[in-house]
Formats: sequence, C-alpha cells, structure tokens
Amino acid sequence: MTPPRPYGPFHLLFTAAGAGAAVWLSALLSRPQKSPGLSRLLFLCGLVLAVCEGFKQGFLYFVENNHTYDWWYFPFQLCSVPMYLGLLLPAANSVPRLRSVFTVFIQDYGLLGGIMALLEPSGLMHPYWLMTIHGFLWHFILIFMGLSCAFQTESGKDMRSFLRTIPLFLFCAALATAVNLLSHPYGDADMFYLSPYYPNSQIVFHQIALTLGVGTGNILYLLSMILGGGICHLISKKLYYFQKHHSKASLF
Repeated sequence: MTPPRPYGPFHLLFTAAGAGAAVWLSALLSRPQKSPGLSRLLFLCGLVLAVCEGFKQGFLYFVENNHTYDWWYFPFQLCSVPMYLGLLLPAANSVPRLRSVFTVFIQDYGLLGGIMALLEPSGLMHPYWLMTIHGFLWHFILIFMGLSCAFQTESGKDMRSFLRTIPLFLFCAALATAVNLLSHPYGDADMFYLSPYYPNSQIVFHQIALTLGVGTGNILYLLSMILGGGICHLISKKLYYFQKHHSKASLF
C-alpha cells in the first residue's frame, strides 16, 4: 500500500472511530454488572497485545526484512510496557502496592503513549495494510487499558500513587537504554527514543537534540514523558469522578 498521510482522511477517521470505541467500551465495562474485573481485563489485553506483537515480529522478519532482524522494532518502547505489566498483573495481585504501581503506570503512561502516537502518527504508517492497522489497533488498546484503570478503581488517584510509578518508569528507561547500547553492533535500536548515538526522532525533541546535544535532548525527553504521565494522572482522576457521578445520576 501507499502509506497513508498523517492527518489525512484515513488517519483522522480511523483514529476517531478507534479511540471513540476505546472510550465507549472502557466506560461500559466500568459498570459493576458488566465488568470482568480489572486484573482479568488487563491480563486479557496483555495477551492480545502479545499475540499482536508476535505477529508483528514474524511479519517483519519473514516478509518485510527478508529473514533479517531489525533491532529498530525490538518490543520495548514505552507503548510496549503495558503489555508486559498486563501479563504480570496476576502475579502482582498478592502484593497490593506493586499491583497499584502496575495499574497506575498503565493508567498514566499507557494512556500517554496511546494518545501521543495517534497525535503524531508517522511511526504508524507502513507500506503494508496489516502493519498499519496493527499500529493503530495497538494504541487503541493502550487507550482502552488506561481508561479502564481510570474508570474502574478509586485507588491510585492521589499524586503519591503517580510518584510511585516514577522508579518503574526510570527502570524501564534504563533497560531501554541498555538495549540500545548492547544491540548497536548489530543494528539501530531506539527504545524509548533514548539512543545515545543519534538525535531523538520525535517531533520537537529532534530539534532540541540537534540544538542542545543528544544527551541533553534525551534528559529533557525523559522529563517531558514524566510530566505527560503526571498530566494523564490528573485527567484520569477527573474522569473517574465524572464517571462515578454520571453512573449515579443515571440511576434516577
């Protein structure tokens, strides 16, 4: 296929339909009589994402890259982390604080990653229909997971809960940087867009890296992602109480 243009009809219509469906379904399943349980829901989403990731890696290796592994697509971007946390969530249920960190991370950073990728979709547009649809669906699921966490639990809405996710975020960023460093002899990896070898590829931050240097640009990018996660945390709190009020009002 000819890759769709960012902000063209395909991007705008597909985003509106997919994101709208994610919002509607997450709100619907937040009702006690319809919810399968947050842990089960996030685990199922993690399974779906894992299957999608397996398909993507196979497609890239066998079809697009002619039996050559491309480290650029190693599955450890910020938008990949909710998949791993969803799969690990059943094991974390016995440790309430760890479970809270996982769900708040999905709520804040999963929602951030889903929204930002759809707002700047150049990385989602591929010369193959299946890969393009895969990229959009992945981020619709992230929005669904983040909003499900926002709607279904009152815990984790205070700012202290968000601050507890920062060590996990920095740990993931350190792992991403390690992948970038260790894989460099074999190809270009840009996990979390924190490669020390070339400027950040994200809009705005690319120019910052060119102007101030790659290291400074990466630090500012990290801080911006933490700030974005904090903003999503505040939005999630407002969404929860709006949903709670609306659910009560609908009973009368």
